[in-house]
Amino acid sequence: MLDKNQILSDAKEWFKDSFAKSHIANTEKLIDPNEFNINHFTAVYLANFLTGNSDPESIAKALLYPRVLGTSVTTIFGTGIQKFTNDVLGTFGSTTNGIDIEFVDQIDGHRKYCQLKSDPNTINKDDVETIAGHFTDVIHLSRTNNLRIAHEDLIVGVIYGTPDDLSNFYRKITRVHHYPVFIGQEFWHRLTGDHDFYDDLLSAIGSVATEADFSKEFEDVIRTLAQTEEIQSLSNHE
Repeated sequence: MLDKNQILSDAKEWFKDSFAKSHIANTEKLIDPNEFNINHFTAVYLANFLTGNSDPESIAKALLYPRVLGTSVTTIFGTGIQKFTNDVLGTFGSTTNGIDIEFVDQIDGHRKYCQLKSDPNTINKDDVETIAGHFTDVIHLSRTNNLRIAHEDLIVGVIYGTPDDLSNFYRKITRVHHYPVFIGQEFWHRLTGDHDFYDDLLSAIGSVATEADFSKEFEDVIRTLAQTEEIQSLSNHE
């Protein structure tokens, strides 16, 4: 029997030990200007746009905010999806090439062979053909082994989001190749049989997020970066 509480507990531990710790470690490295590809023409402009001045701390903030609150978070979550799969959904792990997890769909009762993706915009044009190719290989292998796997039981599962969020590349998987893509609430419903599990998962991770107060340490990162020679030089050339 599926232990939904265990999945929620494992998800919280993954978010705390893998995601949050990586985010902090990546932020602490940003005291070094070499961690940025600094555009000397726009850095001062963005500092003024953000704070109304271009003193060293303002320039540091203009560099840090988009990195720490945007690209860094997205990268950590995307690259951590395999660890999420192992740590949180390890009991569903698959030994089939090109398949991340296998599970019995709690809605239709069929065994699903699933590639997991982190978010609605993860894949590109080439990924669509790669995914379709993996699924075709699984179908051929199943026939060789006298195991019939239905086309609709090879799926892509997207951990969060709604159907409206899916990029056109995901839509192509369904529209052109006719493989289902289940995202967010529907994916977790099919996995666990609990219609409200997705909301419970978001709440569980949210409880960890409330503990992630890095504000004082982040101010130290801002001040340290602002004191570096390159940032001081940018400020002096206003």
